[in-house]
Amino acid sequence: MSHEGVGLRAVMRSAAFLTAGVLAVPALAACSADDEADRPVAVQDIAPASRDLIADGGTLRWAVDAVPETLNAFQADADAATARVAGAVLPSMYRLDANGRPQINSDYLESAKVVGTSPKQVVLYKLNQQAVWSDGREIGAADFAAQWRALSGKDSAYWTARNAGYDRIEKIERGKNNLEVRVTFSRRYADWRALFSPLYPKDVMGTADSFNDGARRKLKVTAGPFALKTVDRKTGKVRLTRNARWWGRPSKLDEIDLVAVARDKRAEALADDRLDLAEIDPAEAERVTLAARHKDGAPLQGASATSEKDPSAEKREKSEKSAKHEKDTSRKKGEKSESESESEEEDGKNATDERSDKDESAKHEKSPKDDEESDKSDKSDKDENGEKSEKSAKHEKSDGRERDDESEKGEPGTKGSGAKTASRSALSAFVVRKSLEPAYTQLALNGSEGPLADERVRRAVARALDRKELARVVLQPLGLPAEPVGSHLALAGQAAYADNSGALGSQDAAEARALLADAGWVPGGPVTEQKKTEKAAGSKGKKGDGGDGGEDGRPGKGGTYVLGDDDKPSGVGLEPAQDPKDHARKQEQQTGVRQGVHTDEQAARHLDGRQYAGQDGLPGAYAPKGTAAPAGAASNVLAKDGKPLALRFVVPSGAGSESLRLVADRIARMLQRVGVRTDITKVPGDSYFKDHIASGDYDLALYSWPASAFPATDARPIYAKPVPAADGSLSVEQNYTRIGTDQVDQLFDQALSTLNEDEERSLVRKADARIWAAAGSIPLYQRPQLAAARAGLANTGAFGFQTPVYEDMGFLKKGAKGPQQTPTAGRTGK
Repeated sequence: MSHEGVGLRAVMRSAAFLTAGVLAVPALAACSADDEADRPVAVQDIAPASRDLIADGGTLRWAVDAVPETLNAFQADADAATARVAGAVLPSMYRLDANGRPQINSDYLESAKVVGTSPKQVVLYKLNQQAVWSDGREIGAADFAAQWRALSGKDSAYWTARNAGYDRIEKIERGKNNLEVRVTFSRRYADWRALFSPLYPKDVMGTADSFNDGARRKLKVTAGPFALKTVDRKTGKVRLTRNARWWGRPSKLDEIDLVAVARDKRAEALADDRLDLAEIDPAEAERVTLAARHKDGAPLQGASATSEKDPSAEKREKSEKSAKHEKDTSRKKGEKSESESESEEEDGKNATDERSDKDESAKHEKSPKDDEESDKSDKSDKDENGEKSEKSAKHEKSDGRERDDESEKGEPGTKGSGAKTASRSALSAFVVRKSLEPAYTQLALNGSEGPLADERVRRAVARALDRKELARVVLQPLGLPAEPVGSHLALAGQAAYADNSGALGSQDAAEARALLADAGWVPGGPVTEQKKTEKAAGSKGKKGDGGDGGEDGRPGKGGTYVLGDDDKPSGVGLEPAQDPKDHARKQEQQTGVRQGVHTDEQAARHLDGRQYAGQDGLPGAYAPKGTAAPAGAASNVLAKDGKPLALRFVVPSGAGSESLRLVADRIARMLQRVGVRTDITKVPGDSYFKDHIASGDYDLALYSWPASAFPATDARPIYAKPVPAADGSLSVEQNYTRIGTDQVDQLFDQALSTLNEDEERSLVRKADARIWAAAGSIPLYQRPQLAAARAGLANTGAFGFQTPVYEDMGFLKKGAKGPQQTPTAGRTGK
């Protein structure tokens, strides 16, 4: 389970509310927002092409995070790679369309409908008469019955991760012939379309041993356009080949290889011709974008055109020249500025001079990337004189995180320059396809203890947030629509979607302060001096796993830093003395971004060919504990009973989580303005979810949930009211905020039990409005989906909601061109 995304629906279901009175929220019944659910915010970007334009044959090498631990999608350790294999080799009765809505999969079903409701609900499936398993046996009632028995929850010998829906089935029997399957339910089940997708053969589901172990490493019998050939853990590859018994449209590709490549190594793997398709992070997307521009001067497919030279690349180009020729006489003005700066440091500067120096430094100082370029330029010079070591050359060649633009002006003939030029040339064969992932990032508020156990404090935190700005920070630089998510239970385009955020209210700092005052948190209150071992008002927490950080007191890979922690008397707001020549520190204080860390804005500023204006920077975001709050921020943290209102904000460290840390800093600044202090703790990404989110070791946290076409079933465990377990602990299912209500549980139960689709949608929307009002989690934005695809690869890329159609993927014929598509042209209004 990842902090970036908790997983697809196939693996989603593996696994006390305190209020002062009745919710006084108008429109809790939820608006009838059918117009809001008409289409997604952003459409998919897969380079669609008709099958006659696609060549027959070829192998698609597609990146996955790891070789799946199990091929059984119903086990707890199933992951996205498990779901990808299942989608290509196993039957699914329904598949999702571009709007995230289930549609009959005609390769397996002719029809499926409710044929009886009294006294019991009965669903009749009519199977495609050509549908057979790879061993030649017809797909039939025996397979449906075996899967029901395995997942019903009645036999504990089956190690299942979930049984929702299957536990409501009473019996499964053959219909009038072998092509009909009758399913009778003991209790009505609205989401019956969620069942039997994927469908495993009875050979897998028939016994506990075959279920638990037989399908973990191999699938002998399949029934999809592809069949499982091999799973090689040593080479990190899963091979899928054409299914000779496939009755549908024949697969265009001969083979699909799922190749295990870590996210931060994928650009290197693409450049080394080891991959054809890979989901990538913004930093890697920038490399691919720059390579494409160097090739033909045009922006990427789906990006906004611009005739202007990329400002970021131009800035780095100038910086490289400055780094290589800073002693040249043509740079006298720059030298003079630096010399004057040194002289002023020796003689001492007054406040006015210090500000002037900072302004001048902003023009001439090297950015963190420029410092790196200067070092590389020095090495390049040494190489010309025969002094560069082979070790250094090897390092430059193998660094998968290097920016292609860094080598743009490299010395000709150097080993490093040649390697980088070759890498850039190889990456120019790829394009970035982008859309919005069917998942959203939320701010979770742990309501089990501390200040957030008070609903008024949670609501105040929510009312302090500018969700539009947070969405803009992550999505706008990528050229994607920056729309805040308005529902916990569905995304725009899905039938159940409606913006119910009005049940909580929009951003209102004054209202947030009023709620905090009503809860007893007041400004200027006495704060008892705390011992180092004593905690503030927030929940207890472990120190960041990586320690307190470097010598300057800032966290390194782990540790805690404070935004808005000012223990000085009122009026004392001076920053600690520091070396005026420490350009990295100055850059950090001006931008709020640590050296070497790429924010989403930086990583994506080339994706649409534009540089976006800064958003006030992040002064103090990485400052040492005790540094004064930024100008204009609340000067006093609110207090109650002698303790400050401090919340522990846990974020993951490491590459790939830059956007979460950026959003956390923005949230911290917003809370600071209403008197809430945030202690941001960075913890290792691999333990972030298990050791902190699932265990409840946080006050505030950011993580994602996938959207589901069946929210009444899949979302219920996420928002179910925690109940005491037999051992005295609290059973939270997947409700990691520990906040739930009887009303929400009842609405979910009602939604699951109605067979009227309109009534089900209405009940789901009402449940969502109640979840908003409880303020346990605040949906922020839909996650970006970026995929690097080899040019000429069709019908694959950033899929958005839609289930991939594996048999239609392939490479365009020579000379063929598929239609171009703008991935941001989704829902434009509400």
